[in-house]
Amino acid sequence: MGGQVSTCGSFQSLPCTTNTDWMSALCPLLWDVPLHHLSIPGSHDTMTYCLNKKSPISQTQSWLLQLLGKVLPCVTRPVVLRWSTTQVLDVTKQLDAGVRYLDLRIAHMLVGTEKNLHFVHMVYTTALVEDTLTEISEWLENHPREVVILACRNFEGMTEDLHEYLVACIQNIFGDMLCPRGELPTLNQLWSRGQQVILSYEEESVVSRHGELWPGIPYWWADQVKAQELIQYLERMKSCGRPGGLFVAGINLTENLAYVLGHPSQSLRKMTLPNLPYLSAWVREQCPGPGARCTNIIAGDFIGADTFVGDVIRLNEKLLRCSHVPSAAHVECGREEWVRGGVPASP
Repeated sequence: MGGQVSTCGSFQSLPCTTNTDWMSALCPLLWDVPLHHLSIPGSHDTMTYCLNKKSPISQTQSWLLQLLGKVLPCVTRPVVLRWSTTQVLDVTKQLDAGVRYLDLRIAHMLVGTEKNLHFVHMVYTTALVEDTLTEISEWLENHPREVVILACRNFEGMTEDLHEYLVACIQNIFGDMLCPRGELPTLNQLWSRGQQVILSYEEESVVSRHGELWPGIPYWWADQVKAQELIQYLERMKSCGRPGGLFVAGINLTENLAYVLGHPSQSLRKMTLPNLPYLSAWVREQCPGPGARCTNIIAGDFIGADTFVGDVIRLNEKLLRCSHVPSAAHVECGREEWVRGGVPASP
């Protein structure tokens, strides 16, 4: 699905439409499972496909990196871009590929206009937040039974006035599509209310003032260069028990300064792609549901490079195989008939 990794580690993107409407195509038994017990694919640092080559280094980066960006921009900025880019598909193509969790790092540039908000990952994007949210809304209008989880994070350079401006944009763009904060819903509940967006906002004071915003979603971030150490971290987190609501297990590798200095001609993409088969093998072993070691959202880099999205979606079939509460009602799902009932208490 979506693309392939060549033997030399390059990215070859293919059309990603197989999972465009995967939520509505789920077995009807799963339509009554709360979202935090489903397996949902996500993209880490969703908007980095459009980082601006001419953009200044983010104010959150070290003073040395910012200085080098000003003094030696022709050298510094290409390196920063190579290690900041985590996606190559635009947001519509990611949604077409089946991604339903979008990691949106929002910032206001010091040199920007008063109300123009961008996305950021070491440098700022060419895309504006308002335009991107509108693009997502238009996609949802064309896919009325698909649901997205938008995680608004970072908020670099954001004042109280800018927060209120952003929330007003969110309200105007999504309107009745927004699911108000409360008990986590099922797909059936969302469809019956015409709601398609759960929007988490990592600023508690703003969330407290707006009932349509959800608190920040926990993200398990390993901060590791090696895939084996990333998986060890995720397994340790699982052993401590899953959070009670929505949460993200990130299978994204992270470079450090020592690695960058030791691999001056490489990039995050060249570091990541050879490790995707190993990371995907871990993904296929996971199980959604309410159990302590169950996973929920799994987010990765370079969506479309391998079978990641389809692998995450297919984990939901494990809920059906483990369904154990008997009932007289039966539902036909593909070639097999499942007994309507609950989901497993543990994987």
